[in-house]
Amino acid sequence: MKFAFGLALAFALPGAAFAKPNILLIIADDMGLDASRCYSVGSQQAQMPIVEQMCADGLVFENAYSAPVCTPTRATIMTGKYGFRTGMGGAIPREGGVGMSTDEVSLFDALNETDYSSAVIGKWHLASSKNDYNHPAELGVNTYFGLLAGGVPDYYKWDAVDNGKPVDVDGYATTVLTDRAINWIGEQETPWFLWLAYNAPHTPFHVPPRALYTGNDLLNDQSEIDENPLPYYNAMLEALDSEIGRLLESLTDDVRENTVVIFIGDNGTPGQVSRELYGRKRSKGTIYQGGTAVPMIVTGPGVEGGRTNALVNTTDLNSTIRALANAEVIQSDGIDLNPVLSGEPGSRKYAYAEHFADQKMPPDVMGWAIRDERYKLVAADGEPEQLFDVANDPLEQSDLLAGDLTPELSGRVAALRAAYQQLRNN
Repeated sequence: MKFAFGLALAFALPGAAFAKPNILLIIADDMGLDASRCYSVGSQQAQMPIVEQMCADGLVFENAYSAPVCTPTRATIMTGKYGFRTGMGGAIPREGGVGMSTDEVSLFDALNETDYSSAVIGKWHLASSKNDYNHPAELGVNTYFGLLAGGVPDYYKWDAVDNGKPVDVDGYATTVLTDRAINWIGEQETPWFLWLAYNAPHTPFHVPPRALYTGNDLLNDQSEIDENPLPYYNAMLEALDSEIGRLLESLTDDVRENTVVIFIGDNGTPGQVSRELYGRKRSKGTIYQGGTAVPMIVTGPGVEGGRTNALVNTTDLNSTIRALANAEVIQSDGIDLNPVLSGEPGSRKYAYAEHFADQKMPPDVMGWAIRDERYKLVAADGEPEQLFDVANDPLEQSDLLAGDLTPELSGRVAALRAAYQQLRNN
């Protein structure tokens, strides 16, 4: 039996004229701030003109936080709960593990009570194994196509699940998922929500189809890829951008004008391509900025353009999408971001990230971190706490706890610790 977490809350949409927008959630796999030209982090960003245009037209979130790896981020969006409430704190191992309980009330359970049609296309990674074919349906997903596990061994030849049935796919994964999305959207006659979860730019790094990336030809040689993966990673991102552009171009003007598009990375960039920027053990899989600070851009009806410093956790997407679709908004670990989208003040006071799992994969850093508008407290397992002024030191180079603290900083640390205890005990 499923149970609701908390009580229903009142909500408001950005404007009555946009009471029933279509909603497109696009998730990029393993894309941190350093990978996007929308953010001034590092100097190795991929060329992604479609996403960059979204940044110019829409609202760019400067302080959006995910989990350090893919499974718990997806779980927070699906449930609106932090991982310690659902048990989803780390990536489910390739050989199987404990997946998300089907007793959870999912985002799709809520949408099924509305007149919205909905679907998931792409990476799932919430099931106990890649053979748990009905897991999406058991969490309320009426239409599902994609890969159940965390990745594909080959982007050009891979295994998928099509509404509970395993299928073999011959075709470039980013393109196939886009084709599916275009076809599904074209069939809808009611307002719709599509969770489109690409597996790009997750490993294996490779050469995408030549038509999908610009610049010099990349050598399709594994030793070359291993020695210098960044050009391949960026080419995969550019291929992703090209296919997002094709998807948006396929929409009629009326549909595009009435569609809220949310673009987000599910966790930070892998260390193979970001280690020089963040340092060792500071990228994907860690509770530092390089593992948890992700790009998030929203465009569409009722969305004021610009940039916002509002603190965001991926749990907030659950409440926000529910409110956009006129579904019941429950009290959870997320907040409704629609006031922020419409240009009004409003934000969470703290952003929280966590990483825990039975199986630790090197170079993962487990533990928790919490930040306010300026300072971030990092509590890595087995290590002394650290404090960073992330507003002015976004790469976390200077640990303020390594020196003498002023009374003001001591108060901040105490407040951050208290906020952590409150959310854990709530």
